[in-house]
Amino acid sequence: MLPEMYIRGTQVNYYFICKTKLWLFSHNIAMEKESDDVKVGKLLHKDAFKRDEKEVRIGSIAIDIVRRGDSLEIREIKKSRKMEKAHVYQTLYYLFYLKKLGINAKASITFPKLKESIKLELSEEDERRLEEIIKEIDEIVKNDTMPKPEYRKICRRCAYFEFCFS
Repeated sequence: MLPEMYIRGTQVNYYFICKTKLWLFSHNIAMEKESDDVKVGKLLHKDAFKRDEKEVRIGSIAIDIVRRGDSLEIREIKKSRKMEKAHVYQTLYYLFYLKKLGINAKASITFPKLKESIKLELSEEDERRLEEIIKEIDEIVKNDTMPKPEYRKICRRCAYFEFCFS
């Protein structure tokens, strides 16, 4: 299997949010189960788009919603736009991954609380950027030492906050 096929969408998301969080998550130090934000996100997933197929796992990825029709559509459900770049790249990574499997799909990110959606298409530029990101993720994960946490405003709400800053 190709190296990029082992990367999870969450890792692509965390790459943009925090390299420390990415490293910890990738080394099976999972703190998200304790997070209220994660619990709220799971409720949003459960309540949104009740008729659609949810949490579809394909290899190392887990897509929130898959719709089959004239073409395959994938959809990610997110609580807010605060981490929009991370959400966009996570979703683009799913399109990239599916393309490697020979599956062409459309994608969107939905923010149910905001009643908004973003439609995405995978461009050649996105593919090149994702290949760079995958290499960088691989380097971070393979490192024996965790990247030093850098405190930012978003850290206070992070499931790893106590781990990083206590």
